[in-house]
Amino acid sequence: MEPQMDEKIVNMKKSVEKLGSTAQGYNDSTLMRFLIARSMEEDKAAKMFVQWQKWRSAMVPNGSIQESEVPDELEARKIYLQGLSQSNYPVMIVLTRNHFHSKDQLQFKKFVVHLLDKTIASGFKGKETGNEKLIGVLDLQNISYKNVDVRGLITGFQFLQDYYPERLAKCYILRMPWFFVSVWKVVSRFLDKATLEKIVIVSNDDEEREFVREVGEDVLPVEYGGKAKLVAIQDFQLTPPLENNGQAS
Repeated sequence: MEPQMDEKIVNMKKSVEKLGSTAQGYNDSTLMRFLIARSMEEDKAAKMFVQWQKWRSAMVPNGSIQESEVPDELEARKIYLQGLSQSNYPVMIVLTRNHFHSKDQLQFKKFVVHLLDKTIASGFKGKETGNEKLIGVLDLQNISYKNVDVRGLITGFQFLQDYYPERLAKCYILRMPWFFVSVWKVVSRFLDKATLEKIVIVSNDDEEREFVREVGEDVLPVEYGGKAKLVAIQDFQLTPPLENNGQAS
């Protein structure tokens, strides 16, 4: 790491301490994600980091969300983990036609944490964990109005922005129906510029071919032009099991 970066990390740690917390136990790569998310401004990065610590402590007091805590969301079989992309990022697919408004918003929020943690953890493979990113694929094929969940979409993206900084490599939106365009306009108002720049709406054959090329045939299911099968998140085995998603390292 460059000397200038080292200095920024040192200053960020000092700012964290001034806010009554500590960055001890967190590696420099983790702290760097917060710095990047706040345009390398140490004080703003420190504030974001401390807010994340408080949120994580309240939302995930045991270090991870277990499957037993989100049974209703898992039963829908709407999230799939496909392995690593061409860029070695874990690929998560969301089948929105299997999603319905959650009656239990707390369980839904825990589920978002569970799926993000497990997706990120699936890409570790013993490597440095601090810079792991993920690729999301939002499949809107065959959805109806009963599958449209504006609040759920906003929650998912805001969790990524606020509590998983620099974790999203790219999000592809596939097969958007005409009626969803107005929905997306509403959702996008809640997303920051950095997040919006990582979202690709695939709308023609050329863009679809580029999507397949970038993600990779080996991990994409046949229905997306690849060679793999869909693997539900609960059927994807982590080694070791999910205990901590690398956020605290």
